[in-house]
Amino acid sequence: MKAMILAAGKGTRVRPITNLVPKPMIPLLGKPIMQSIVEHLKACDFDQIMVNTSHLAPMIEDYFRDGSSFGVEMAYSFEGTIVDGEIVGEAVGSAGGVKRIQEFSGFFDDTFAVLCGDALINVDLRKAVEFHRQRGAIATIILRNVPREEVFKYGVVATGPDGRITRFQEKPKVEEAVSTTINTGIYIFEPAVFDFIPAGKQFDIGGELFPALVAAGAPMYGIDLPFEWVDIGNVPDYWDATRLALAGGIDGYRLPGREVMPGVRMGLNVSWNPEKVTITGPAVIGGSTFIGDGAVIEGPTLIGAGSVIEAGATLRGCILGEYTRVSSVARLDNVLVFGPNCINPDGSHLDIRETQLGWLVDDARRKQDVPDEALTLLEASRELDQ
Repeated sequence: MKAMILAAGKGTRVRPITNLVPKPMIPLLGKPIMQSIVEHLKACDFDQIMVNTSHLAPMIEDYFRDGSSFGVEMAYSFEGTIVDGEIVGEAVGSAGGVKRIQEFSGFFDDTFAVLCGDALINVDLRKAVEFHRQRGAIATIILRNVPREEVFKYGVVATGPDGRITRFQEKPKVEEAVSTTINTGIYIFEPAVFDFIPAGKQFDIGGELFPALVAAGAPMYGIDLPFEWVDIGNVPDYWDATRLALAGGIDGYRLPGREVMPGVRMGLNVSWNPEKVTITGPAVIGGSTFIGDGAVIEGPTLIGAGSVIEAGATLRGCILGEYTRVSSVARLDNVLVFGPNCINPDGSHLDIRETQLGWLVDDARRKQDVPDEALTLLEASRELDQ
């Protein structure tokens, strides 16, 4: 069967992470979110997958290529152009992106699925397709209920007793929402849906296509299936998802590395002395990481591969990207280090280089230029440890 993954957005609510990687490529315990989606599609017999790309498109295309490494066929629809030698994304909207592919080749010639590329799911898509076909639907949305205070983040729907959608609201105010049933960004469509999508213009599925279908009285249904849905909509969501994964709370999501002590997993080639380093789980430490004597690591913590945790450093509840160096005088508490950014759980952040904090936290591959005041702190710390 055929499917499409929506991967062209800029992911503005997950900045500054998405300044460096497209949203579908955000790593969860080292594995891009979109890889889990591709693997799930394959498990549900969707083996021909189109992906629309735009923002940082080469990172997606170079990783997945033709899909053969993942047991599927994949191809891409790039939305953008090259200006002065630089790739500039020009996304045409979620519905516009699907329409563009259809106009190009007529690829979607039977029932097909469309999924957002930024959420971990384990929904039974085969059951959704069966429901869709039994109802003679042109579009079916996978639904779920959320607390009323969260409805403003989603598309809200109202349905009849048979599941037919009677009203659709895109991210309404809490007090104006017609229900607490929301759109999960997982859809089943028939090719007839393209009659409702204008050609050659930006057009959105939730905000424009679905209201048009409701207004036209088209057979549009919703189904609420039990499934796990971990949405990475913003930075706090990423924090929650990582901590949930570290605790083994995401069904079917395998923790990397091997367990070296209860709740602590490590990749290959980690340099550390178990008698001189204190680690409490849950924690995952990537391969080829160095952990100096006297370091303290408290979970939930993730340390990316190739990192350097210098002697005496303390980490509590942190997420560190690959090749992160943490100095011996650092005491990091609930910090996400991603590229040059030091990010708090609420999304506030600072640039490590601009704030001249590179002596404290930096890229492990960078030659260190430690200021005199840092050396003074370092010596004082060493004297206290003796």
